Amino acid sequence: MPYERCNPLEQLSLEELRRRTSQKWQAHGSDLLPLWVAEMDVPLAPPVVEVLRHAIDIGDTGYASRHGYADAVAGFASARWDWHDLPVADTRVLPDVMTGIIEVLRVSTDPGDAVIVTSPVYAPFFSYVSHADRRIVEAPLTSTGRLDIDLITQTIAHVQAAGGRCVVLLSNPHNPTGTVHTRAELEALARVAQDAGIRVLSDEIHGPLVLPGATFTPYLTVSGSDNAIAFTSASKGWNLAGLKAALAIAGPDAASDLRSVPAEIDYAPSHLGVLSHVAAFQDGTEWLDDLLAGLDANRTLLGELLRAHLPQVSWTPPEGTYLAWLDCSRLGVDRSVTTTTFAVATDIDGPAKLFHNRARVALNSGHIFGAGGEGYVRLNFATSRAVLTTALTRMGEAAATVQA
Repeated sequence: MPYERCNPLEQLSLEELRRRTSQKWQAHGSDLLPLWVAEMDVPLAPPVVEVLRHAIDIGDTGYASRHGYADAVAGFASARWDWHDLPVADTRVLPDVMTGIIEVLRVSTDPGDAVIVTSPVYAPFFSYVSHADRRIVEAPLTSTGRLDIDLITQTIAHVQAAGGRCVVLLSNPHNPTGTVHTRAELEALARVAQDAGIRVLSDEIHGPLVLPGATFTPYLTVSGSDNAIAFTSASKGWNLAGLKAALAIAGPDAASDLRSVPAEIDYAPSHLGVLSHVAAFQDGTEWLDDLLAGLDANRTLLGELLRAHLPQVSWTPPEGTYLAWLDCSRLGVDRSVTTTTFAVATDIDGPAKLFHNRARVALNSGHIFGAGGEGYVRLNFATSRAVLTTALTRMGEAAATVQA
């Protein structure tokens, strides 16, 4: 059936969305607008619907064969990112990106080794790494949200001077800021890592979600990345987080470590997940293009709404993802909650608590993303224009109660 072009973000009403039982819609009250966790308010892409319906119709719900995933990603990467030599033979299908990162850490580092992150960064990096008995060392982004190569170099040197080992765990594109690292920045990082003899693990789950004006560079395409491992998935680009599947891709000097990840991981991906992710990468590109156009329009709308309702809040429009990193420090709201677990409805402080309680809008508190997150909130703008407008209007009204 031919795909009818449309904006996926405008296909579902708020009433339809509230029927969902996923974490995004169940963690907060029914009167609240959830703009927090990274789920999009979209229907499934038609190719994904088709493959899932066919599987259910024929009872194809057994163990995942993992067939076709790496080839689908390779085809997408060739067409989308000019990555024509993705090493299909040096890949592993995983249940999700974070599980893959931790399994690779376990075979390539020892307990107590350092994992360098460029904070503020995806909050589960902190909890997953700590639970794996490795320690987080932060090398924060610059004040403009870019990789601080000099600081990363100094941090690596400091760890090694103390007799420790380390890896760099990169968010590419960056969550929560939406920064899309340039090829020059990644090449500089690769030179530093190569000179220090350390590995970069690149989380590229948001790679399909680069907005107009920026270009995504897969880390394994830059010179000096032979010892790196990248991780990707269709879960963010096509809203498939509940259909578990991801792919790890090794550079030539890292392939043996990836192969040494225990075989149990091969049984963890969902068969329906693999089928849906393959369909997304192979046949979901027109739907993705329509989504990106909608996200680009929402990025512009969000800027207009911030100027109209929250002029005290500053931001740098994201180059990728559907996440906005909003500096609310000028609102003058103090922190009132100090817990740091991720994705818990009560884990809100300062501005996020203000917007939760007085605007009935759920956002992520900046403090869970590490250094540089204090006074910020992360807002998910992958929703309809109506929901986004209502949310920002409410947030402006809530902020006015503080300024009064």
